Amino acid sequence: MPRETLNRDQIVEAAIELLDEAGVEGLSMRRLGKRLNSAATAVYWHVGDKGNLVVLAADRVWGEIELLDPAGTGWRTAARALVQDTYAMVERHPWLVQAISTHFVHGPGMARFQNHSYAVYEAAGFTGRDLDGAVNTAFTFVAGTALLDATRAAASRAKSTDVAAQADEIAATYPRLRERMEALGDVDPAELFSQEFAFGLETVLDGIEARLRGEGAAHAVRELSH
Repeated sequence: MPRETLNRDQIVEAAIELLDEAGVEGLSMRRLGKRLNSAATAVYWHVGDKGNLVVLAADRVWGEIELLDPAGTGWRTAARALVQDTYAMVERHPWLVQAISTHFVHGPGMARFQNHSYAVYEAAGFTGRDLDGAVNTAFTFVAGTALLDATRAAASRAKSTDVAAQADEIAATYPRLRERMEALGDVDPAELFSQEFAFGLETVLDGIEARLRGEGAAHAVRELSH
């Protein structure tokens, strides 16, 4: 595909496919050019360097998240859906966690997501710094879960190595770890994760809602004291 028939959208979409397959380390202008049947120089001409391309790709995938209107669904339903859809998007694009930890991702996709996050928790009744706190708490839950996934994936890859046996041997010397390892030994990992994710999400939302109720109660007390 010669340079004049390429455009930025085609390159970014192809980059996302390559990132999904090979991660950030596996993305190169040469490999991308080969996929597009074009010279690497043509790719550079449209999107700049690899770092800028990663930012463009990362911003694009944020646009995949469905946004529910909290006015129609209620803030908690909209917040739950936002966390679930964000996590599903990260699962589809596991390279994203690394990308946002090493690059400043900005653009319409990220701005759309952030703007909606504020709209959801504004609908709940948060303002000012508490609004920032609610938005960041929900996002941190998703990011933390994604990091846990990476840890689990590393552990799964190590199952057939001496490293895994050593880790199990060390963990078995600690009674609480040993007890949980034995209790969860026969549980399906996918079912366990689904339960853990649901528990964590509802706990976060419960905490946010309790904070909101507490602020309301404190405000009522202040009003009565005047």
